Amino acid sequence: MAKTTEKTEKTVKAEKPDRYVAYVSTYTRNEDVGIHVYDVDVKAGRFTEKDHVKITNSSYLTISHNGKYLYAITDFGVDSYKIRSNGCLENIGKASINGMRGCYLSTDYEDKFLFVAGYHDAKVTVLRINADGTVGEITDEVFSAGLGSIIERAFMPHVTCTKMTRDNKHLCVCDIGMDQVKIFDFDHKTGKLKYREMIHCDQNSAPRYIKFHKSGKFAYILHESACKVDIYSYVDNNGDPDFEKIGSVSTLDDDYQTSGSISCAMKFSPDHKLLMCSVAGSNSVAIYKIDEKTGLLDKRLTLPVSGDYPKDIAFFPDSKHIVSLNHESNTMSFFKLNLKDNIIVLNGPFMKVPSGNCIITKKL
Repeated sequence: MAKTTEKTEKTVKAEKPDRYVAYVSTYTRNEDVGIHVYDVDVKAGRFTEKDHVKITNSSYLTISHNGKYLYAITDFGVDSYKIRSNGCLENIGKASINGMRGCYLSTDYEDKFLFVAGYHDAKVTVLRINADGTVGEITDEVFSAGLGSIIERAFMPHVTCTKMTRDNKHLCVCDIGMDQVKIFDFDHKTGKLKYREMIHCDQNSAPRYIKFHKSGKFAYILHESACKVDIYSYVDNNGDPDFEKIGSVSTLDDDYQTSGSISCAMKFSPDHKLLMCSVAGSNSVAIYKIDEKTGLLDKRLTLPVSGDYPKDIAFFPDSKHIVSLNHESNTMSFFKLNLKDNIIVLNGPFMKVPSGNCIITKKL
């Protein structure tokens, strides 16, 4: 009888669905809430707000690779949070970045260092992460210099992304003002960066983000002004990073003109079989199927998101739903994804989110 009960308990436990939480960061122009916390209903493809955090102008969030901590950019540097078992956040510290407010941050794959991108001061700031998840001292600061080519950005360098290669050897830094992605060697003991080489992007293309496929073999660079994704193969040859351009795809519908549109965000599906990009101006998303052998992208759809300036986007954990964070509309819009017919279908009413910047989901 005891064995039967034990078996039943294991069956119930095995059938218990996974739980997920979503975090959305916002500017705090007229409010003091800068991070909204949501329960994620995967089956329904919707969020339900459960908590919020008071923080000033949280422009970007990232979660440590071990899933224990969340880091948020603020006007004063970086705030650290412990992620509780229910997904709510507990502030565990603050750290200065010795400069202007950042626009992007990420950790290395051992969660020992935090990299912050500075749009306004064109600086990469490296900070050590302590064993308890708090952010410690600054270990390096690297400024980008030179003259860019885009008049709207006053011909100045602007750092918009800092991302480690999946082998955890090199830091890739997007300079949207200089049309460059700089590659640095990273010393994991000292926390110092050493310039290695550069990916020269097309003039006026404005590389905004770089992301790596989970295989580590392919890099995808999203270009804000050119409205395209360039695809690169990547390999480390005894410490020498080798990037080779192997393809390029537009983020726009074939009939839509690039002028007046800018690419905003780029996200993988949880299984890395799909890539999604959002575009302001056309206010649309493009979804691509990834060839896991070649890394190339097959565009499946480009459709509107029913909101203005989709600054960030995300797949649901089932890859059957998506959400668009519409910065100027102050909304989130939800869609069912149907790749059989290559369409997205609006899934319920909009949710109000003031001046949304970034959205990430996590399994509890």
